Amino acid sequence: MKPGDTLYIKSIDRLGRNYEEIMNQWRLITKERKVSVVVLDMPLLDTREKERDLTGVFIADLVLQILSYVAQTEREFNHQRQAEGIAAAKAKGVRFGRPPKDHPESFDKLCKAWHSQTVSARYAARELDISPRTFLLWARESLSV
Repeated sequence: MKPGDTLYIKSIDRLGRNYEEIMNQWRLITKERKVSVVVLDMPLLDTREKERDLTGVFIADLVLQILSYVAQTEREFNHQRQAEGIAAAKAKGVRFGRPPKDHPESFDKLCKAWHSQTVSARYAARELDISPRTFLLWARESLSV
């Protein structure tokens, strides 16, 4: 963006994830880069007017601060509701992530060989067509079972 350009955004929360980010981005765009900003869902936040009086600037700054606060608060509420939903689902026994992969038939044999240090984890993983990390996870689980 160059000085004199105009940035159109749908809503103020597109500038950042919290109050501080929104305020910093607004300052950077309008004051440092000297770019006009038009917030489409809030006509009071339109900095295109060349001859804005002090009252207009004050109102725009006040609206910006209030909307930035509301955007941050809404984001925090959404995060809290999401965490509550995940906790409720887990309490009901819902499992997240993809289902665990079944151990290939030759896993036990290769795991024993790895435990006795006759094969490396990398070799065993290659033979089982899995990643070395997965092999090590399975091998350590088999120790605790």
